[in-house]
Formats: sequence, C-alpha cells, structure tokens
Amino acid sequence: MHKVPSIAIYDVGKTNKKLILFDEQYNLVYEESIQLDETKDEDGFACEDVISLTKWINNSFTQIKNDSRFEIKAVNFSGYGASFVYLDENKNVIPPLYNYLKPFPPALQKKFYKDHGGESHFSKVTASPVLGNLNSGMQLYRLKHEKPELFSKIKYALHLPQYLSYILGSSLHSDITSIGCHTNLWNFRQNKYHDWVKKENVAEKLTPIEKCSAIVGQVDNTISVGVGLHDSSSALIPYLTSFNDPFILLSTGTWCISLNPFNHTLLSDYELHEDCLCYLSYEGNPVKASRIFAGYEHEQQVKRFAEYFKKPLSYYTQVPVDTELLKQQQHTKKNLQLMTEGSEPARSAFGKRKLEDYRNYEEAYHQFIVDLVAQQVRSTNLVLRGTGVKRIFVDGGFSKNPIYMYLMAEAFPNIEVYAASVAQASALGAALVIHQHWNNKPLPSNIIEMKLYSVTHQTSI
Repeated sequence: MHKVPSIAIYDVGKTNKKLILFDEQYNLVYEESIQLDETKDEDGFACEDVISLTKWINNSFTQIKNDSRFEIKAVNFSGYGASFVYLDENKNVIPPLYNYLKPFPPALQKKFYKDHGGESHFSKVTASPVLGNLNSGMQLYRLKHEKPELFSKIKYALHLPQYLSYILGSSLHSDITSIGCHTNLWNFRQNKYHDWVKKENVAEKLTPIEKCSAIVGQVDNTISVGVGLHDSSSALIPYLTSFNDPFILLSTGTWCISLNPFNHTLLSDYELHEDCLCYLSYEGNPVKASRIFAGYEHEQQVKRFAEYFKKPLSYYTQVPVDTELLKQQQHTKKNLQLMTEGSEPARSAFGKRKLEDYRNYEEAYHQFIVDLVAQQVRSTNLVLRGTGVKRIFVDGGFSKNPIYMYLMAEAFPNIEVYAASVAQASALGAALVIHQHWNNKPLPSNIIEMKLYSVTHQTSI
C-alpha cells in the first residue's frame, strides 16, 4: 500500500486541540480533534492541564507515525499565545500552565509600570496594551515577586508553541511570533528584548530565538521538527504567500483578531486602550491588530440558548439568515466598549439582554450575532482606516456562519468580504513555513478557496 507523504501539524487552541495532516499539495488528509479537561492552579483558577496535553501529543504522534496510510516527513506546531510552560534544570515541567485570563494583582501591576517608564510609553514601545496576565512576560514578573522560590527553580521558560516543539524535538528555543504577541517582552522600536527583561532577571530564563522556518530536531532521525508559531501569526502565512494587495485577515476562534499587515502606523493611546496591538509576522515585521473575545462569548451564549430554548447545543448551525428579522434588530445596536475597566476583554451588548424578550431561539440568535458583529466592526475599523484595504478575509469558525458573514458584508459595502474555506489557516501556515524542509514540490497556487459575500444579492457568490 502506498503511503502518502505528509506533514503533521499540532494546532493547539484554548478549547480545541487538533492533529492535522497535509499531503504535498497541502490537501487535508487527516484531522483529529479533542477537548481536554482543565485543571486548577494553586489558587483554584482553571488552567490548561499541561501534563494531559503532553501525554496526548506523545500518544497521538506515536499512533500517526505508525499509521500505514501516511509517511510523516515533518511536524510543526501552532498554539495560542500569552502562555508559558516552565522547566526546571532537569527539563521537567513545573506545573501549572497559568491561565492568561487569571486576574493580575493591581498593586504589582502598578509597580511594574511605575518602575519601567509608565503605562502609555511602555505600551507604545512594546506594542502591548495593559492586559495583566495576557502580557505573558508579566507572568514571569509576577512569579519573581510573588513566588520567588518557584521563580528560582525555573531554568527555562517556553511559550506554549515552543514547548509543543520541545515535546517531540527535545530542543529549547523561542520564536519571534510568540515573543511578538502582546507579551511586554519586545521593544518594537529597537527590535530587541525590552530592557526590563534583563533588569528583572527574566532574560536568563528565555531560550535562544530561532527562525520560524528552522528545523530544531528530529524524530527517529527521519521526521523534521519545526520550532512552532503563535497561532494568529501562523494563520496569516497562507494569505501573505498568496496575495500582494492590501487586505485584512479576520482570524476567528476563541479570539476574533483583525490582522492588517499593511498598517505600519505607530500605536496611539486610544488604540491601545481599545485593545489594539502589534504582532510580529513570521518574517519579523509588525502587523497591527485588534481583538475581541467573540468566539469565547459565542461558546458561552449558545450553551445558554440551548438550555433556555430546549434545543441541541449545535442548533445555531441550522439557523438560516432572516434578512427581515435583521432589519428589525439593527436599530437596537448600542454603543460599545472593546475593553472594560481592569483590562478585561469586553462582551457584546447581548450579555445585558434577557432571553425572555425573544419569541424563539432564531430571534434571540439573530440579535446576538447583530450585537457581536457590531462589536466586530468597531474592532476591525481600528486597524482598517487609511490603509487602502480592498478585501477582508474571514477564516475560522465564524466564516461558516451565514448570519455573521451577511452582516459583515453589509457593514463593509465598499470592501469585498470573503469567507475563507481554509478553516485550518493556522495549521496550514505552520506547514507552509517549513515547506522547503520536507516538500520538494512547488507551492500550489490554490491553497485558499474563497466565497464572496454580497448583500446586494442577499447571498454568497
């Protein structure tokens, strides 16, 4: 039996963990998805179970490399950001993997910014809004000041994608996409770590920076292991390799992130307050971005809808677009904040609405998506203005949501809004970035299939 030459990608999101295989033409030939139960840290706050995650990666990789259908030639990783895994001097994991949503002590946060130049100046230099634990560098700073004994035991601090790489490749590295995602670690103006990283003894725990396209290990001397990438930056790679004209990628998952690689203006205080930031692309270039927590909110609300209206959890996937209903609901949109006080990501206006005000699931769900898209439009506009963008590509879960896509097309009548059929963009990006190390065929020109949404015809083209 002929084995299909393939690359394996671990795409680790906060909710879903996937193992994906692409063949040499970048067709998806295998997909496995799981959700792992969370554990709790010493304060009882829910967090990723890094031991279970490690076990799943080891076990699933052993199975797939022994699968008679596939010849695994390489493996790479994309994972969510703002999360560190700590290793001791023997390279054993020191749990827990702290949750980036865990509240940060206000007094310690105040001290940090006072000692290092003030919130406004520091945030502009590091392209990182003040986000507490979501600034992953702050997690190390917190450990140093709150748990000095634990801090002293940490020999290596790896961002999650690089820890995933370490599991199979046994090599310790950092990558620029993980360092460059609102970590408070990187000085965007000087293109190096910020001075505080050395002053606070954090630099000694960080591993050498390796190119995103590098191979950092081997499995069984035959399978090349990549260094791993931050998932949002990875999701941009298929688009950057396919299109030259200015575009925005709206990457939708737990976070919905509007990425504009063609916006090179410096961050303003207003943009920082509204949760704008800069990522670093796989080539090390700044990418201005804005974010809302819409995927997470959608997950919570559909549970509420299912319970209240006595419907299956997946019922929202069966709800078609009702344009007349949307016209009635549009006037109920409210002024929105993108960030609440305390730097928590804001929710849409629907959180303050009552389900008993709606006659059925369909009516409530339409209003929820109206509210969600109103928030999305405001967020996307923050990085859109003045950049000549003619196309918005929506990838991920919401690209399959007809109500969401209809409303996005309606909100941007002078821009072409596409649903990208590659829902695994972050996995595909992680595969493409090490193409030369495993695949001697040319890059295909049709890796992204798109569907244009047109409100004029009230349908997709």
